[in-house]
Amino acid sequence: MDSTKINYLQAMGIQAWQLKQAVSSLSACQDEPSDTDWQTLRTTVMHCTACGLDKTRTQPVFGVGNINADLMVIGEAPGFNEDQQGEPFVGRAGQLLTAMLQAIGFERDCVYIANILKCRPPNNRDPLPAEVDLCTPFLEKQIALVQPKLLLAVGRIAAHFLLNSKASLGQLRNQVHVYGRHQTPLIVTYHPAYLLRNPVDKSKAFQDLQSVCRMLQTT
Repeated sequence: MDSTKINYLQAMGIQAWQLKQAVSSLSACQDEPSDTDWQTLRTTVMHCTACGLDKTRTQPVFGVGNINADLMVIGEAPGFNEDQQGEPFVGRAGQLLTAMLQAIGFERDCVYIANILKCRPPNNRDPLPAEVDLCTPFLEKQIALVQPKLLLAVGRIAAHFLLNSKASLGQLRNQVHVYGRHQTPLIVTYHPAYLLRNPVDKSKAFQDLQSVCRMLQTT
């Protein structure tokens, strides 16, 4: 393991274990533009007022990254920093997510990152079922456009909505689920914000990331 990856792992606060197989080939960006109309979807999201969150948010948070990515990371909803900057997973939690991805050979801009909700709920409360119902079609369209080989759900709430499950995050980890009509493989791990509060679980998150590598190497 080179010194750069060791630094990334140290930033996560976990032991710098050697991955069994190199994953550098997985992290190569694909710069070819998509033929699908991303701009139409983005414009629709930017002008959406269906759930009422447009009245309290600063701006929608559409998504960011490689639109041809093999790996798509999905969280629950924008927080304060995301609402201010218009990009998912920024601030301290975003920095940790970036370090987590880099620890397994992925640069942030080589994956696609999105949330279930595109607008921040007031005071960072949990998304309401009605809000999810109205916003989920946007996420489903993003998944259909990206066509990732693997989805990574970060956090309990994202996992619950994507898998239609109320099981604990501990029960949902350490297995491969499937999502949607295309049966896209899905792995569940901890939300970076949770890991900042509970660093003892960072080693478990790294185990989940190793599972991501193994899945992508076999698909």
